[in-house]
Amino acid sequence: MALESKIPKGPLSDKWTNHKSNINLVSPANKRAIDVIVVGSGLAGASASATLAELGYNVKTFCFQDSPRRAHSIAAQGGINAAKNYQGDGDSTYRLFYDTIKGGDYRSRESNVHRLAEVSTNIIDQCVAQGVPFARDYGGLLDNRSFGGVLVSRTFYAKGQTGQQLLLGAYSAMNRQIGRGKIKMYNRHEMMDLVVVDGKARGIITRNLVDGKIERHGAHAVVIASGGYGNVFFLSTNAMGSNVSAGWKIHKKGAHFANPCYTQIHPTCIPVSGEHQSKLTLMSESLRNDGRIWVPKNIEDVKAIREGKLKPTEIAEENRDYYLERRYPAFGNLVPRDVASRAAKERCDAGFGVNKTGEAVYLDFAAAIIRYGSEQAHVKGLDENDTALVKKLGQEVVRAKYGNLFQMYEKIVDQNPYETPMMIYPAVHYTMGGVWVDYNLMTSIPGCYAIGEANFSDHGANRLGASALMQGLADGYFVLPYTIGDYLADDIRTGKIDTNHPEFEKAEAAVKAKLDRFINTKGRNTVDYYHRKLGKIMWDKCGMSRNAEGLKEAISEIKALREDFYENVNVPGTTSEFNEQLAKAGRVADFLELGELFAKDALERSESCGGHFREESQTPEGEALRNDKDFTFVSAWEYKGEPSKAKLHKEELNYEEIEVKTRSYK
Repeated sequence: MALESKIPKGPLSDKWTNHKSNINLVSPANKRAIDVIVVGSGLAGASASATLAELGYNVKTFCFQDSPRRAHSIAAQGGINAAKNYQGDGDSTYRLFYDTIKGGDYRSRESNVHRLAEVSTNIIDQCVAQGVPFARDYGGLLDNRSFGGVLVSRTFYAKGQTGQQLLLGAYSAMNRQIGRGKIKMYNRHEMMDLVVVDGKARGIITRNLVDGKIERHGAHAVVIASGGYGNVFFLSTNAMGSNVSAGWKIHKKGAHFANPCYTQIHPTCIPVSGEHQSKLTLMSESLRNDGRIWVPKNIEDVKAIREGKLKPTEIAEENRDYYLERRYPAFGNLVPRDVASRAAKERCDAGFGVNKTGEAVYLDFAAAIIRYGSEQAHVKGLDENDTALVKKLGQEVVRAKYGNLFQMYEKIVDQNPYETPMMIYPAVHYTMGGVWVDYNLMTSIPGCYAIGEANFSDHGANRLGASALMQGLADGYFVLPYTIGDYLADDIRTGKIDTNHPEFEKAEAAVKAKLDRFINTKGRNTVDYYHRKLGKIMWDKCGMSRNAEGLKEAISEIKALREDFYENVNVPGTTSEFNEQLAKAGRVADFLELGELFAKDALERSESCGGHFREESQTPEGEALRNDKDFTFVSAWEYKGEPSKAKLHKEELNYEEIEVKTRSYK
């Protein structure tokens, strides 16, 4: 099946406006007869559910959490981008569009990214109207800060809780529609399969996680908003429950899976402390606005720190290597995430890591505290030479901006980051790959849509910080509600979807058979045993850097692990009860297939771009070396029975407005 991206014709800046003017609409009276299923209740799912219900559609929303507001979007910290140019520092729709394309290393679809930049400004107005408590400056206007990969301040934020506050805004809009009866909310329900009837998505099979009951739900369209697949690495910054299953189920029913190898490694994560850990904690990228990243210059100092004989605060300024400022003077500590992550890995691999495992660098706020403190002392007419006073005033400013993040760090590491530098190291965070969608956000299955992190669409090979929240809300509030009508306009005479159709029966029987198989295997290893093993293969061979030999090993090792899983997994309990291990077994089974496709995709793409770094493709300075001649395309994989047989479809990427060139942040 050929890929049809359905990008509208005409100039880039007019495409979205013209497209909206020409697509089919559904009248208010007809919307009342149309059902839409939304899987996932994070920023994309909640905003889409609320907006579709507000428009008049009957919406059923599903989440596996006990409340929609427990979705993983709540964990996002640093902010949300929008091209409002409130700072008057030269921002514009075009600059946001350009920064996003460049940040994604020229591997994203130009038309989608321009649309994202266009609608970004509406998102902020929408969220302010909902009461989202964005930070404000002294005059009461919305404040902005900067994020990696940009030279302007365009990130709106609410301390370090931006995701939580935005989700509460979307959740309140959703609750209003639940109260009106336009949204039927299914908490603690997991999507087990997609039902396709006559080539169209017509519903889903779910499992009630509380009592184990299998249910059928019909609809005229299905929207997948289930987030990313970072937990394929086991250790990631994602919530423990985050999984790929909804996206993988539709992939196995015919939706192409695009660019699985594009994963984002976030540079500011609390380092791994030992084998016992089950997840990692992120320190917001916003900290790089004021924190300076460094390691000691001298290896003797590194050894003394590791042995506990020297404190980082005792190392003189001239003996510190502020390596990002040294290597990338124009952007300094605010280079994009992939660049900052590889630079940290390079220093640690060279032996300069500052914790016992040798995998940590410092993020230091001492200079910012003095800078802010001196300014405050000056403003208040106090003694600027009083070191203790300046430090106290500076810490108050930093606390107002980042207080909850510092508090979180201290609780986990048991060190006071106001007094001693934080330790950070890169970790798996976000996935730019996902279900392939066209310009309308429809997958290659008619009537099945994917939005937010679940799709591949807007970030190319690397996501700029604060753009995930922007894409999730753009898709849910301002894109999908228009484009889904174009498809549903043909369904106004269809009537209710019959869940007694043979395709529903077939899908339900397959789900039950798989669950029974897990319970009846009675093997010797836990589900977690397999997840950890998979995660280790993924991190060692498909992590921050990849090479052909390692990827080939990963493919065969994951295949063997998957076979062992089906023979030797032990899932206690029964299918007809609350059974967390059974739920996890299904998710790990999907990760064991995705992991192989991930490695296959990374092996196929023999270039370095963004978060995909092939050791064979690098400059003499160790920077990513793209191959635009052979790889300016989206890899969209079609399911053919198992990952090794997946068929590659290429969506060529054409740039009309932007000159494709080597990314430089120097």
